[in-house]
Amino acid sequence: MDIIKLNAIPSTNDYLKVLLSERHVENFTIVSAEYQTAGKGQMGSVWSVEAGKNLTFSVLVRDLLLGIDEIFHLNAAVAVSIAEALDAFGIKDVCIKWPNDILAGHYKIGGVLIENSIKNNGEIYSVIGIGLNVNQINFGGLPKASSLAVVAGKEFDKESLMIIIAEKLKRNVSRILNKETVSLWDNYHKKLFKKGQPMPFEKGGQRFMGIIRGVAHNGNLHVVLEDDSVAEFGLKEVVMLY
Repeated sequence: MDIIKLNAIPSTNDYLKVLLSERHVENFTIVSAEYQTAGKGQMGSVWSVEAGKNLTFSVLVRDLLLGIDEIFHLNAAVAVSIAEALDAFGIKDVCIKWPNDILAGHYKIGGVLIENSIKNNGEIYSVIGIGLNVNQINFGGLPKASSLAVVAGKEFDKESLMIIIAEKLKRNVSRILNKETVSLWDNYHKKLFKKGQPMPFEKGGQRFMGIIRGVAHNGNLHVVLEDDSVAEFGLKEVVMLY
């Protein structure tokens, strides 16, 4: 796979998208940066990390044609790939918090932003941005944030971890292409944070209790309510309180 290493840029996702507009880029090309000055999270939130301490990179996936009822397959593949890589590095209690935050125990150590586009020639591509807290120790003002170094008590080789994540992503994307998604979703749900456990939620300022039953292939969260009915929530429609 091609790896483009950069120092400080606004956003690896934006850099890769510009590159795609200028020339042909091989599938699974990686753009990594030591520091992002304008890193992005879900729904326009900011992903801010300490320079040189963490993994910030983007991966290109080309022509993964998904219907509206299976659009979340790629998100699941990315989250599972990160979790599998962290398991291989001995990180304990790795979880996926819906839709695709990466946790170690109750602490957020990473996140994913996927941007899908169609070029003028009809070609479809996805730019997958991954941010992972690796060797940063201090997270002032962010009580729910942590890193691999904090939870494991040692530093990690960032590039080795990035390459393993990319290799596992290639394998899981291949599963999608070959319509072998049952095991992918099984692995996603095995790692799903708080699945099957009563917990509080909030929607529109109103709090309620529910039990996460799972995530649909379109990405919506299914929650069993106190009256045993099942509610379905879209991205950012409901907040999990933990």
